[in-house]
Amino acid sequence: MSKSEAKDLKKELFTKKKNAGFIMSEDEINEADRFCKGYMSFLDSAKTEREAVIESINLLQENGFEEYDFKNTLNPGDKIYVVNRKKAIIAAVIGSEGVEKGFRINAAHIDSPRLDLKQNPVFEDNQIGFFKTHYYGGIKKYQWTTIPLALHGVIINSKNENIEVKIGEDDNDPVFCVCDLLPHLATQQMKRTLSEGVKGEELNILIGSRPFKDDKESEMVKLNIIDILNKKYGIVEDDFISAELEAVPTFKAKDIGFDRSMIGSYGQDDRVCAYTALKALLDCKGIPKKTAITVLTDKEETGSDGNTGLNSSYLKYFIYDLAEKLGGKPRQVISASECLSADVNAAFDPTFPDVLEIRNASKINYGVCVTKFTGSRGKSGTSDASAEFVGRIRNLLDSKNVIWQTGELGKVDLGGGGTVAQYIANLNIDVIDVGVPVLSMHAPFEVTSKIDTYMAYKAFKVFIED
Repeated sequence: MSKSEAKDLKKELFTKKKNAGFIMSEDEINEADRFCKGYMSFLDSAKTEREAVIESINLLQENGFEEYDFKNTLNPGDKIYVVNRKKAIIAAVIGSEGVEKGFRINAAHIDSPRLDLKQNPVFEDNQIGFFKTHYYGGIKKYQWTTIPLALHGVIINSKNENIEVKIGEDDNDPVFCVCDLLPHLATQQMKRTLSEGVKGEELNILIGSRPFKDDKESEMVKLNIIDILNKKYGIVEDDFISAELEAVPTFKAKDIGFDRSMIGSYGQDDRVCAYTALKALLDCKGIPKKTAITVLTDKEETGSDGNTGLNSSYLKYFIYDLAEKLGGKPRQVISASECLSADVNAAFDPTFPDVLEIRNASKINYGVCVTKFTGSRGKSGTSDASAEFVGRIRNLLDSKNVIWQTGELGKVDLGGGGTVAQYIANLNIDVIDVGVPVLSMHAPFEVTSKIDTYMAYKAFKVFIED
């Protein structure tokens, strides 16, 4: 065989995956950049799961969706949404075909790693005021020191009133932070392992230092802080017991790189998939054949347990109720349904190449990532999509000119992770993970590609329109 014959055969038989920058036209790249402006605005407005629900409702209502009452009838083209305890939301467009062939579902999560306040958080030590925290999700604890933090959440006071808190985002607001040792005095700290460099109980948030009028009594700094909060919000210390307050980075979403090709922001895992999946539903052309559903869920970062996570039954109940309302048998409808579990994957970082197996790692700018299985080691904690469903999604994306790639979450014995796919699969639904590769995942400032983000949107859209 000649060199030219071998070259032609390789071109025909070998994988054709390449950087999207070599494939997309200038107009397509500009469209991806335009799309990401809306996404970046969403990131700045939706730093908690509650805020993501509020922003999603605003977008849904702007596009003709109405909150659904299950007493009402449904017709093809109806646009509805339901909210689960202010922390999760399901939206749907009713399809034109019968329900016996199931629904099309895109499911993403809207919670992200953060520092939660403990139920008795306020304390004073040596005339400095702090909040005690309990971190949420998988974090590198040292990354959360010496960065500006904002406080978001709600407080339910003794009158059962709902008090919304958002401090640190406005330019005139104060911010907060977790302190760290100066290198000169960190000799013993530096002997700790990296995971123990900063311990969970050391993630104390600095919140004040001035005493209340005079210092004749103990805890006068704490008293001054509580007094400020009482005047602003009408709360007392016991009200923290019935509060959900989250400390998140104050960073705004920003373009990354001289070429502005990437996005840097807090919370892109998994709001990059939440926004793209929601936009896919909002931009769905006409009436879809099959009823299209987008699920934005909570609690994924802690295992999807709880009544707002997808290990609960709220999605199943929604599908069952919808199926009955549309004249179908719930178990048959749910078993015939299909789902894209919209979640991120780890992008290959050349600075740390040893944790990923390059032949099976997702890369920045290679398009949306299709992940057959997640889990860890022996595929523990995953649904592992069937070859038939992988083939269906692969061929669909190819036929619609969606640039995509595959990827695993690290080398086999090094770790891994899970998504909501396993809980959806437990409902007897065909499901596969499809999402955006992320650099610095779970850090306070994560990085994604604008092209990959746009391709995720296209993938979710063609799936529900197919």
